[in-house]
Amino acid sequence: ELMASLQSRLQALWEEQKLVLLEVRECAKWGKELEVMVRDLCKPNEFDPYMMFIGDLEKVVSLLLCLSSRLARVQNAMSRMDGNTEAEEKQSLNEWHKLLSQQREDAKDLKENLDRRERVVSGILAKYLTEQQLQDYQHFVQVKTSLLIEQKDLEEQIKFFEEQLENLDQSIP
Repeated sequence: ELMASLQSRLQALWEEQKLVLLEVRECAKWGKELEVMVRDLCKPNEFDPYMMFIGDLEKVVSLLLCLSSRLARVQNAMSRMDGNTEAEEKQSLNEWHKLLSQQREDAKDLKENLDRRERVVSGILAKYLTEQQLQDYQHFVQVKTSLLIEQKDLEEQIKFFEEQLENLDQSIP
């Protein structure tokens, strides 16, 4: 019953993932339309910061999500440590935790820099776009970020349930 329940949950997550991927594709089309509009309206030296920001948005958000996910896994492993855990394993987990924590802080700094760059890009676009177009751009940035987060969350949940299913399958004689 438990395996059937896990399999059912996995199936639901895969279906949800398909829908999110459709939304990601639609968002990418929207992004291309915005790119064409911005290219047509802005000077080349103003278009470059826009393109750099859009490209870096996905990279920085993905980096933050990845580091946070890895850090959470290390913290979970650390919480399962007990008196039987070998000193070498404890030290290794502590070193991983320290390294990932520092990397996440560095990624947060990148995100703050990205946020500053977004304000600069918004200032540039405000000179050329109507209020509605500017709101559409800002909504696009929010949607793109939300979809990245949702996509990563689904990947993590799927991975978790697949591991649970595999562990359960291996534990049954």
